[in-house]
Amino acid sequence: MGDTFYTLESPAEGWYKEKMSKFLAFAVPVTTAEEAKDVIVQYQKKYHDARHVCWAYMIGAAREEFQSNDNGEPSGTAGKPILGQINSFNLTNIVIVVVRYFGGIKLGTSGLIVAYREAAREAITAGTIIECHEQRVINFVFPYLAMNDVMRVVKNPEVKILEQAFDNACRMSIRIRADHAGALSARLLDIDGVTLSDDDA
Repeated sequence: MGDTFYTLESPAEGWYKEKMSKFLAFAVPVTTAEEAKDVIVQYQKKYHDARHVCWAYMIGAAREEFQSNDNGEPSGTAGKPILGQINSFNLTNIVIVVVRYFGGIKLGTSGLIVAYREAAREAITAGTIIECHEQRVINFVFPYLAMNDVMRVVKNPEVKILEQAFDNACRMSIRIRADHAGALSARLLDIDGVTLSDDDA
């Protein structure tokens, strides 16, 4: 389905050693680019004494929002191999940070690519990959008289009620799997007096 994606259930760690250099890898599930950047900053602060803190992230079920960074390593030797592993495992909503402690021996371009790739792979395989579904929020208003009809539609194990306010005019905010949002919206609109709000996200 179009809204299905794969990510890690919880943060995972891996490491790789090559010619005295140590590569510590951290794979963390996230939901936005801002969250991914916050995670990166946390690891940059925690490992401020490391030579390089390189990273890559991928966001969204469509896997169209991504970024990577070599953090001073030769261009294309760190961020891209990390991102490559995210792609190899078909993951999204994830950030992987690889911290390098230099061991005094240069690895060369190909050595760096292998090291960052393997460190990222170790972190991913240490975690548990889960299937998720992109969610959509539907906001709507309805008259009190339509309450029973509305409740029949939203009493569905896939629907999570986020907010509700019952008065003469009632409001509700619900969340459902994105692929099923259109059908649910149509059923709601079939009820007299139901109006979807403009801030439907």
